[in-house]
Amino acid sequence: MEKGNQKKNSGHRPFGKPKPEFDQKILDIRRVTRVMAGGRRFSFSVALVAGDKKGSVGLGLGKAGDTSLAINKALRNAKKNMVKLKLTKTMSLPFEMSAKFASGKVIMMPNRGRGIVAGSVIRDIAKLAGIRDITGKILSSSKNKLNNAKAVMQAFSEISSKHITSLPAITVTEGVEKVLS
Repeated sequence: MEKGNQKKNSGHRPFGKPKPEFDQKILDIRRVTRVMAGGRRFSFSVALVAGDKKGSVGLGLGKAGDTSLAINKALRNAKKNMVKLKLTKTMSLPFEMSAKFASGKVIMMPNRGRGIVAGSVIRDIAKLAGIRDITGKILSSSKNKLNNAKAVMQAFSEISSKHITSLPAITVTEGVEKVLS
């Protein structure tokens, strides 16, 4: 049998790992020190954003003694806190929004045709959410990435499908009756 005549990879699984369902970006890794009687104990805290680039995005925080364990915990937490956004047809925000979490303050606006014009945390979260046109500004004096990311997620919760479906629905006939009376 010659090697040139054989089909490559016939009937076998493809090489490499399968593509994960969510892309992820680590925002912040911190080494935390706890002083004990016998010395110092180190642990790691990881802030991570996961998204499918189709309108779903989540923020997770994981803490563990090892960085890989902390990353896995953060990814699990991000999947649990996933938010499905109601975006426009051009994958942009439907309206201007702002939010505040602790010391983090953010403003985000739809910006047709300019791409992602935003810094650090807003840019990372917008890319993973699949938003193509956005202008964002971080107004906080603090550079704490976790608080800024939580402020962005709080603003995104305004346009999430959970929030929109929880609003009371008004039928057309109810609106007409109110106008006529």
